[in-house]
Amino acid sequence: MLITGSGGQLGSEIKAISSAYPELEFVCPTSKELDICNQLLLNEFIKDQGFQAIINCAGYTAVDKAEQNAGIAGLVNAKAVGHLVASSQRYQLKLIHISTDYVFDGTANRPYTERMPVCPLSAYGKTKRAGEMEIMHSPTNSIIIRTSWMYSSFGNNFVKTMLRLGEEREALSVVYDQIGTPTSAKDLAKVCLDIISKPGRMDTKGKLYHYSNEGVASWYDFAQSIMEMANINCKLNPIESKDFPTAAKRPAYSVLNKAKIKADFGIDIPHWRVSLAECIQLIKNH
Repeated sequence: MLITGSGGQLGSEIKAISSAYPELEFVCPTSKELDICNQLLLNEFIKDQGFQAIINCAGYTAVDKAEQNAGIAGLVNAKAVGHLVASSQRYQLKLIHISTDYVFDGTANRPYTERMPVCPLSAYGKTKRAGEMEIMHSPTNSIIIRTSWMYSSFGNNFVKTMLRLGEEREALSVVYDQIGTPTSAKDLAKVCLDIISKPGRMDTKGKLYHYSNEGVASWYDFAQSIMEMANINCKLNPIESKDFPTAAKRPAYSVLNKAKIKADFGIDIPHWRVSLAECIQLIKNH
């Protein structure tokens, strides 16, 4: 297995649980050791290693910064994906690629299925959609997994920010009118490895799946649960998105329908609060 973006949240979680998959061997280069934006270097890296699959965890995920750096975001989120597709075809590798709920515009009133139309509102969403298209237009044995609101005990994320700010401040304002589902990167890592480690599960061309934890929340609900679970006494004020302007526009509703991934792979998905409690315990024990 080649794990690209292995220093990020999902890549770090894959490394952390890799020992539970003794039949798999993992190669986890840093971005300095492997530049996936360079096709020649990528092919050179892959050609003699005997890889069977790639899990692409790399991505430009700074949603607001992407508005000013759309070129760099496009290079990482779309062009590099095209390179991974080309290398996968050349060396007959399977490919799992991670995408996002931000490919939707948030106007739906029921959870988004894989068949529902996309309409990204931000540069981040548009570049991630372009990355999806690189895979969908290729004959590679591949799966795209869209996920949402990812957090982990590794790296920087909303959970860690709330834990820090909750300790520093008496009160915080958090938006309540953006609805989605927090997703544990650890749970998603397990899903990726369960799919790729079982024979015959990846005989698909550009198949699209949605994965998040179960349940629904606003960012305000999410923050409230973080404070409760960490026993932090910080008052949270619910505010509207218009009162917290950001460079990138985000979907107001991006709950994902997970019926397809559950049916195809027999996956049992934990509720977001269960996985959040586990993650906060890990962070506190570090």
